[in-house]
Order: sequence, then structure tokens, then C-alpha cells
Amino acid sequence: MSNLETIAESYQTALKKITKRIIVCAGTGCVANGSLQVYDALLKEAKDLKIAVVINLEKENKGVFLSKSACQGLCQRGPRVIISPDGILYTKVKPEDAKEILERSVLKNEVIERLCYNEEGKHYKGLAEIPFFNKQCRIVTKQCGFIDPENIDEYISEGGYKAAQKVCKTMDAKQVCDLITEANLRGKGGGGFPAGKKWEATRIQKEPKKYVICNGDEGDPGAFMDRSVMEGNPHSVIEGMIIASKGVGADEGYVYVRTEYAFAVERMKKAVKEAQARGILGKNIFDSGHDFTLHVMEGAGAFVCGEATAMIASIEGKRGMPKPKPPRVSESGLWGKPTVLNNVETFASVPYIINEGIEAFKKIGPANSPGTKTFALTGYVKNSGLIEVPFGTTLRHIIFDIAGGVVNSKGEVEEGAFKAVQIGGPSGGCLTAEHLDLPIDFDSIKKIDAMVGSGGLVVMNQGNCMVNAAKFFMQFTQNESCGKCVLCREGTKQMLLMLEDITTGRATPDTLVYLEQLARTVKKGSLCGLGQAAPNPVLSTLKYFRHEYEAHINEKKCPAGECKDLSNYYITDKCRGCTLCSLKCPAKAISGEQRKKHSIDQNKCLKCGVCITVCKFQAIEKK
Repeated sequence: MSNLETIAESYQTALKKITKRIIVCAGTGCVANGSLQVYDALLKEAKDLKIAVVINLEKENKGVFLSKSACQGLCQRGPRVIISPDGILYTKVKPEDAKEILERSVLKNEVIERLCYNEEGKHYKGLAEIPFFNKQCRIVTKQCGFIDPENIDEYISEGGYKAAQKVCKTMDAKQVCDLITEANLRGKGGGGFPAGKKWEATRIQKEPKKYVICNGDEGDPGAFMDRSVMEGNPHSVIEGMIIASKGVGADEGYVYVRTEYAFAVERMKKAVKEAQARGILGKNIFDSGHDFTLHVMEGAGAFVCGEATAMIASIEGKRGMPKPKPPRVSESGLWGKPTVLNNVETFASVPYIINEGIEAFKKIGPANSPGTKTFALTGYVKNSGLIEVPFGTTLRHIIFDIAGGVVNSKGEVEEGAFKAVQIGGPSGGCLTAEHLDLPIDFDSIKKIDAMVGSGGLVVMNQGNCMVNAAKFFMQFTQNESCGKCVLCREGTKQMLLMLEDITTGRATPDTLVYLEQLARTVKKGSLCGLGQAAPNPVLSTLKYFRHEYEAHINEKKCPAGECKDLSNYYITDKCRGCTLCSLKCPAKAISGEQRKKHSIDQNKCLKCGVCITVCKFQAIEKK
């Protein structure tokens, strides 16, 4: 029996003595909403109720096992608690619910309906019943939210590190690279370059010293896919990196995590220490003769450090700025040595391919992009959060089946509310209703001048101004430009100024001509991917929503009513003359007698929207 089998058997034996398991989500979102207080309350109430609680699982322990997990994906419904093996999921749990959970669900095996996920009056007992979950296909995130990310034994008991052990003990470097190439695993952090080709290009280099780097520097606005995997299952990332190190002949690696990801940093560091203690990292791992040492490095949060050469410069202690290519990092990367660099999700996908086989992997998704992709789904949808679906899934399925539809400004699902979705963050592009049935894979999205990117999906409704959306992303990329090349440094700044002119009514028809010309120039001439992709939101919104740009310029009007400088507030005949709006107006722009229709002085109006918020009769409109 191998060491892994011994650890797995010991853990499973201990688990069999447990009567119930309570799993409290300790992902970033749930912790922000108070899940750690829920955990503490469960501990306290269990003691008061004289319930034997197990925190550290050992063979001799008996009782209720209380553990923490990380994000399951339905972020807006946290804090979440799972009762196992009953498969019960409780959402929006508060510390004061702890006693009832223990008394009813643990001691009496009852389901507390008011804490269950509910939708349109229907209560769902567990994850398997909830459309948000049962319409997904989870591989990378399958164990996130269920296993304790800070317990290597639990990962091993679920089959963890078997793939790494198999590769290290039974395969040579070329076999590993050939297998990943045949599986057609494509890098999931940006453009979808085949991972096998990247590994092979590194493997064939004659230099004996090589490195493996994991890109955990996720910087897109609203993106949290890699963070969730590092928080929820850090050992899957380490295992993928071990397999890559065997494939390319590397003996050292780095996990580069942005320092803002406090839990991800903490759990990755702990996972590395645990793996070292178990002999899974270090010298002669698995008694295979293969050495692999792993470090966790915190990045300063610069978006440009997501680019390979900028990240390498940062690891070397230099300012994170990109370099021209060639040479590729596979030829001259970290400290001038051959380096393979993939993102978190790519590495976490590798153990599945080894364990389940190439054919099983290729059955998921289309032939040109097999496997799954995680997306951070945000914006105006009923259910936002982290999802994982096969490549080739349509936007319609994601937005209307998994997310439950598009909501209006009041948070109500409304037919026809969908306007667009920004895919791939500031590096991506805007997709419209005509793209709802387009399969999401690297090649299909590229054909319409967009990109999957790292996996951000921001859904917009009819109340969103597309010019303002383009300005938001341009503001981000302009702030994040490293300044090395003139086109990116100055071009993004000038594009932002032109977008501000458009949204404030100062633009002329020539502005639109100059904006489009400059966007194409910056896209063509910038040094790295940040600058080359920076114009994408502008170009895609110009392509599909040019009429909105023209309305801003020619009519001095924002069709969506979102741009404050181009909107006016009017009091309609619904006004009852209650005077509440005039009392609350900070500019004293509203006047009128009691019980008579009021009016707004447009010269004084700050367009802050306070009047709309306080009006009880919906008598104020923005046009």
C-alpha cells in the first residue's frame, strides 16, 4: 500500500465514525457576510446542547464533524451551510440560526425550510435540486465548497495526488507532454494557447534548470474564478504544477498570487507546507527520483503582471513591465531559464485528464476546445456567482437557465431586459442578443473579435449605457497601463478623454472618427496584451451600439438615461405635492406648493437622483 493509500484509508476510516458533518462556507464572500461568526455560534451552541463536536478529524473521534470549506459559487446567498450526508443546503444563515440548525437538522433530521434556497415560492432542499447548480458541469470546482481546503488528508482521500504520483513514477517527460497535447487542453487564462505545445516547447530546451509558474494574478474587474479555486482546492493547483514540472523537466516553481487575495495566499502557503510535510513536494517526491520545490509569491496587484514577461520581472524583484518577444518564456523566462507558465484553472484541470483519461476529457465540450470553463457571472442577472460549464455552452443557457434570467433596475426578472454581456473583462468585447446562441469557445468567440479571456461575464440590461460601459473598462486599462510603450500609455489616456467628452455632451462628430482610428492604432501597435486588448470594449460597442454613441454626440442624449450630464429630471402629473422631494433635494432645485404639482429648476439640479429615490408616487422621471 502506497503512502497516499494509507492516508486516504485512515481519513475515510475516521470519517465513518462521524454521525453528521456541518460544512460552513469560508470563502471570501461568505466570510464578508459573517460566516465565521456562524461557525463560532455553531461551536458555542453545540457545547451548550452537549453535542460532541469534532474539529480535527482523527480515527478515535466520534460525533458531529464541523469544518470549513470555500466558495460553492452562489455568492449572493451566503453565508451557506451544508448538512451532510443529508445533502441539505442552508443559505443566508445568521449566527442566531445556529441553535435551530443543531436542534432540528442535526438532532432531529429535520429540514428548516425558511433557510433553504427558495425561488418563486419553491424551496430546494439541496444543491442537486437547484437549477443554478444542476445545470453546470463541474470538474475544476467539483470539490470546492465541500472539502476542507486546509486539510491535505481530505484531498488525498478524494483521490488527490494519485495523478501526480502516476506521472512521476511511470511516465517520462515526453509522454506527459504528448498526453496533454493529445488531450488538447488549452490555456484558460486568456487566448487559449494549447498547453501541451507550451510544455513541449519548454521541455526540448537544453538548459537543465527550468521553472513552472502558476499565474494567480487575476485582475479583471469582477473576476474571481482563480481566487475561488485557490481558496477552495489549492492542492489541485499544486498537483497540476507537479505534473507540469515532470513534463518539462523543472525542479522549481512559483505560484504568483495577487496580495489582495488574502485567503488564497494563506491557503496556498499552507497547502505547500502540508505537501512538503507529506513528501509530495521537495526532493525525490513519491520516491520517483523527481524533485520539485514550490514557492508562493504575492504580487502587488498590477494588472499588467498578468502578462507572462511582466510577471517574471516581478518575481525577479524588478518592476512588472512586459518585454518584447521573441524570445518566448519557454526559451528564456525566469532568470533567463526555460519556463512554462499557465493559470490556476489550467493547472487544476490536469489531474482530471490523467485520472479519467484523454477520451473522457475530450467528450466534454467541442473538439477544438474540450473540457470546461469557469466564469464569474456578475451584473444584472437573478443569480450571480461562480459557474463552470463545458466549452461550447451558449450564453443563452448561462444567462437564462443557470443565472435565472436578466433583471431590471428593481431586481425583477423581466423579458426583454437583456442588452449585452461583456466577456473577458477589459480585454474582451461586447456580445449582444444576436450572440446568445453562439457557442462559447476560444475559436467561435475569436471570430467575432472578442475573447473568452480569463472568464469574466458582466451582464447588462436596457438601463445600461454602452458608452459608459466602454468608459468604465477604458478607465481601468488606462490606470493599469505600465507606461512602457507610447501607444498604450498615451493612447488609452486620449481614448478615455474622448469617451468622457461623449458622455458629458462635449463631443463632436469628429470625436467618433478620431476615437475609432486611435482604438485601432493602439490595438495594432501596443507592446503587450494589455494595450493590444484595451480598445476591445470600445471597438465592440462601436460595432453593435454605434447609434448610442451618435445619440450622445448628435442629440446630446443618453438613450439609457445613465449619463447624468445628458439626463434631466421631470416631475409628472402623478405628483401629489407632498413636498418630500423638495425637502430632500440638496440643491433646493425643486419648488411648489403643498398638494400641487412641483417643478425642477434644471439649472440648479445636480442630477443626483435623490428625488426619484424618496418619491412615494413614482412621479419623477429621468429623460
